[in-house]
Amino acid sequence: MDRQRWLEGTLYQPNFEQDSCGFGLITQLDDKPSHWIVKTAIDSLAKLTHRGAVAADGKSGDGCGLLFKKPDGFLREVAAAEGIALKAVYAAGLVFHHPEQAAGAASVAALRAAIEAQELEYAGLRPVPVDPSACGEYALQTLPAIGQVFVNCPFGMDEMTFSRRLFMARRQAEKANQGRDDYFYVPTLSSQTLSYKGLVTPANLPRFFLDLQDERFESSLAVFHQRFSTNTWPQWKLAQPFRFLAHNGEINTVQGNRNWARARERIMASPHLDMEQVRPIVQTDGSDSMSLDNMLEGLLMGGIGLFRALRLLVPPAWQNGDSTDKDLRAFYEFNSMHMEPWTARPASC
Repeated sequence: MDRQRWLEGTLYQPNFEQDSCGFGLITQLDDKPSHWIVKTAIDSLAKLTHRGAVAADGKSGDGCGLLFKKPDGFLREVAAAEGIALKAVYAAGLVFHHPEQAAGAASVAALRAAIEAQELEYAGLRPVPVDPSACGEYALQTLPAIGQVFVNCPFGMDEMTFSRRLFMARRQAEKANQGRDDYFYVPTLSSQTLSYKGLVTPANLPRFFLDLQDERFESSLAVFHQRFSTNTWPQWKLAQPFRFLAHNGEINTVQGNRNWARARERIMASPHLDMEQVRPIVQTDGSDSMSLDNMLEGLLMGGIGLFRALRLLVPPAWQNGDSTDKDLRAFYEFNSMHMEPWTARPASC
């Protein structure tokens, strides 16, 4: 059957296509992992090169990345090869740290201490195989050492508590290394997802991260994006986190949102989090999208449901809508006293 006849029998409509947002999602509906998903995401990312910029060296891009549903089989094999034992429930994450051995070891030690302070089991750190020849001159000047950290979930701990402890551990490590290691950054530390981010052009991302070429690397979901942000000077540690929100645009009200977040977080409380460990929730040295993702992550980890958290952050224009359900209107009116809208526009605008 040719493609056009196949499309006629589906819900796909070509007029819904958008080609300039800078990111995309590909998934296997039956949740069966495959390297085909990984390869297709890489090929799709390469088609977004026009959405980013390239330095004069011809290789340094303004950042791109891939986020996958955790490739469990691959991670267990490479961890075992490093002598790292993984339990039934575990987390993995990418860690950028100082390339000098002593400074990098100190940063990793701070990360380990933060993990163990949350009563989690630090399983080990695997050096991520990379090919620096895929980087341009500018990217090489700021290239961090890159490791893959593994954390085991203690027996009897549920997965949501595990996620919250990982969140607090990451924030503690980030604060401990602030001002001491300018390279330090943890793009993701999760039991669900794994990301690969690089200050390279899309075509060079799989050349840089050799893991992406490994046929054993299989996943059932991938998010790909071009550009680390639309309003920051490209740096490895400013990689869009995309931990909970795939947003690659600009927040028109970001300075006010950041200020209100800092002002209100002193009275924010949750039975699930030690707020002193995670404050400040919103980072102000990254992109707009990073700050919004930080805020959403904080709300979710604190116990607010996904729908309410998103509607707290980005509510619709409800004030003058006569057709809005009265209970829904009351919801928006009540929550407007606790959170100002993060007014966004897409990157394509």
